[in-house]
Amino acid sequence: MTELFWPTNRRAFLKGSLAAGAAVALPFGSALGASFPERNIQVYVPTREGGGADRNLRAFADVWKKYLKTNFEGAYYPGGAGRVAYEKYMGLAKADCHELIFGNLGPEVLNWVVEAPTFNLDDFLYFARVDEDPGIVFVKRDSKLQTIDDIVAEGKKRTLNVGVSRLAHPATLGVLALGRHTGASFNPIPLSGGKNTRAGVETGEMDFGALPAGGIANRPKNFKIVLAFTHKNPIPEKSDNAPTVNAHFGTNLPNLVAGARGFGIKKEAIDKHPDRYKMLTDTLLKVFDDPDYKTAVEKTGAPWELIGYGNPAECAAYAKDMMEIGREYKDLLTGKG
Repeated sequence: MTELFWPTNRRAFLKGSLAAGAAVALPFGSALGASFPERNIQVYVPTREGGGADRNLRAFADVWKKYLKTNFEGAYYPGGAGRVAYEKYMGLAKADCHELIFGNLGPEVLNWVVEAPTFNLDDFLYFARVDEDPGIVFVKRDSKLQTIDDIVAEGKKRTLNVGVSRLAHPATLGVLALGRHTGASFNPIPLSGGKNTRAGVETGEMDFGALPAGGIANRPKNFKIVLAFTHKNPIPEKSDNAPTVNAHFGTNLPNLVAGARGFGIKKEAIDKHPDRYKMLTDTLLKVFDDPDYKTAVEKTGAPWELIGYGNPAECAAYAKDMMEIGREYKDLLTGKG
């Protein structure tokens, strides 16, 4: 399992990494006069439209089109907490570098801990991460629970309901680990997506919530971030200077990035077409330095500080961490704990 997500072709790995995608029916240019791509790039998305992955994908592809000069066709498969999209991609996608998948690495890797996929994980590669969105704990702005210490203290008196987007999610793992470390009782309730999770906290149905930071930081009038599950808080000024779990509680949790959106590809495509893979890499790396990309991200309301490229090695290390902590809490992730 330690070799998961690494390219089989080491030369292809050393040449770099990245891929791209966008959403259905978006006018992202045309493929004219180039040997690659020979047709539109097709992107499988393991979530519904309108979520964090969709937001990141649209912003990225709107700039990337300038360099690859092709249209993008997106297909959204939110079923099975993202599992459906991966099964379809690995079963149907052609290994020609024209078909990619774009998702959130953390929750989707944890899905494979809960239940192994039908395909061989060694046949798949995450080759580019586009952001690092911390897993966080948040409360309603006027909640009586104003700090993480308030939450832990209350959780030692009674079981607190925690709104989460999925059970198998890095932010959920952070909450479970925090409860185990402090002795507080937390009951994660999956509410199917960030929008529903925010609503559950805002209405008071949930005592607090756990999600990626991006969708909470841009709603400061409604919510307050009280803890980050990453090793550093990358947006202190946009999160009420929330502490990190390891610094505040003396834990030793891995870096629980909850929004690690990125691109995946069949390794067979890299082995068959290293030149095409290099084209994807070379063009997409240019997006991060393009000022139009920062403008596109900021228009979505997401903090620019959370944007950051991750290479295949970083994607592999993150996936390995998620799998290890996922196995530790597997009984709770399946609701059997």
